[in-house]
Amino acid sequence: MPITRDLIINGEHVPAVSGKTTEDISPYTGDSYATVAAAGPEDVTRAVDAASAAFDAWAATPPTQRSKIFLKAADLLEDRMQQGIELMAGEVGGVAVWAGFNIQLAANILRSAAAATTAPRGDVLATDLPGKFSLSIRQPYGVVAALSPWNAPFILGIRAMAIPLAVGNTVVLKPSEDAPLACGLFLADALLDAGLPPGVLNVITNDRADANDVVSTLISDPRVRNVNFTGSTKVGRIIGTLAAQNLKPAVLELGGKNSLVVLKDADLDYAVQAAAFGSFMNAGQICMSVDRVIVDRSISEEFSSRFAEKVAKLPTGDPMNQATVIGPQVSQVSADRQYALIDDAVAKGATVLAGGEKAGQAVVPATVLSGITEEMRIYAEEIFGSATTVMEVDGAEEAVKLANDTNYGLTSGVITENLAEGIEVAQRLKTGISHVNDQPVQDEPMAPFGGIHESGYGKFGGQAGINSFTEERWITIQQSGHAQYPF
Repeated sequence: MPITRDLIINGEHVPAVSGKTTEDISPYTGDSYATVAAAGPEDVTRAVDAASAAFDAWAATPPTQRSKIFLKAADLLEDRMQQGIELMAGEVGGVAVWAGFNIQLAANILRSAAAATTAPRGDVLATDLPGKFSLSIRQPYGVVAALSPWNAPFILGIRAMAIPLAVGNTVVLKPSEDAPLACGLFLADALLDAGLPPGVLNVITNDRADANDVVSTLISDPRVRNVNFTGSTKVGRIIGTLAAQNLKPAVLELGGKNSLVVLKDADLDYAVQAAAFGSFMNAGQICMSVDRVIVDRSISEEFSSRFAEKVAKLPTGDPMNQATVIGPQVSQVSADRQYALIDDAVAKGATVLAGGEKAGQAVVPATVLSGITEEMRIYAEEIFGSATTVMEVDGAEEAVKLANDTNYGLTSGVITENLAEGIEVAQRLKTGISHVNDQPVQDEPMAPFGGIHESGYGKFGGQAGINSFTEERWITIQQSGHAQYPF
C-alpha cells in the first residue's frame, strides 16, 4: 500500500492549501510508491513564514543544545537503517550497499554539524587605531532555501540543511520530485524526533509541473537570504540566475565529466577495482562518477580486458536483492537518455567492451565503451548513468590535456605507483577535488566539497561549509579613550 505524506510546516504535518497531491513512482516496478502533498506558492509562503518566525530563537539557542539535537538525530538515522534501505530501493532504485552507505554518511554529517555548532566564528583583526578592538565575526543569514537531489538522497538531503541549521539558520527544504521521502521527509522526521523546534526546518514537496512556481516563489521571497542546490548544471544555471537576480548568495554543486587517470606504472588490479567502483556505484548516478577512464597506451589493452571482464559480471536488476550492484536508473526517461548516448557512440565507431544491451524496468546494464571521438555526444556530455568510456593516451601530459578538455570541473582521480608524478598530475587537473591513488567518488563531512567551471561554485563541508552559510561582519569596539576626528 503506497505511503501517504503531507508537508512539514512549523513542526506540523499539513496538506497543501489546494489539497493537491502527487504520485512518487518506483523506477523498477513503475508503481506508485507514495502519495505526497503537492505544494503551491501559497504553501511556500507558509513555510517561509514559519522559518522566519523561528529564526531569532533558534539563532539564540545555545550551541551545545543544538549539538545534542544533531547527535540524537544521527543515532536515530542509524537506528532506522533498514527502513532507509527499503525506502531507497523502493523510491529511487538504490541498491542495499549504496543505501547503507548513504545512511551512515548522513549520520556522520549530522555529527560533523554538531561539532560545527561550537566552531570559532571570527577573528581579531590588526588595527592602526589606538584603544580599539577590530573583529571579524560570522553570523547566520536567516532563512536558507535548500534544494536536495534524489541520487544520494540521505547524504545530499542532510548536507543541504545540516550545516545551515547548525550555524543558526532556519531552513525551507524542497526535496527532489523523484525522492520527496528519502531526501526530505525521512530526514526531517529524524531531526524533529530528536527535538528540533517547530519552524526551524520546513519541508515542501511538490508536483513536477509546479516546480518552477514553487522554486521561484521560494528564492524570490525577501526573507530567504541564502540558497543551496545540488543537481544538474542545466537546472543550476536557473537557480543561480534567480538567486543573483534577488542578490542572494548561492552554493551550487552541479554536474561533472570526471576522469580517472591511470598512469603507466599503475597497479592494474587496483586500477580496475577503482574504475569499477568509481564508474558504477549507484549505477553511475553520482555527480562524481567516472565518465572517462584515461589510460596510458602501454597498459591500455591489458587494463581494458580486465576492466571489461569485471564489469560484465556485476550483478544487475532488482534493487531489493541484497546482492544487486547495478539497479535501475531513476526513471525510464533517464535510461533512454543513456541508451541514446551509447547508440550514438556505437553508430559513430565506438567499440562496446562490456554491456551495451537493452534491458527493461529502467535498468541500463553496466557498459564500457572505447574508441571515443569528439564527434560522439558521449565525449562531452555528462553520462550520469551506467556507462563509462576508456580512452588511450601517450603519457601524463596527454592525459592531463584530455582530462581537462571539458567545461566541467568537479572531481578526478589519479592511479599510479609513482607518487610524485601522481601529485603533479593531480595539481594540474582543473577540478575542485582530486584524489591521488583513488577514484573520484568520495566525500567526507569535514572536507570542502565543490567544483569549478560548469560544476558550480561555493563549498559544502568543514570550515568552508560554515563560511558558506554564515555572513561575515566587521565590528569594532573602542575599549579605551575616544576616537579622534579631524573636525
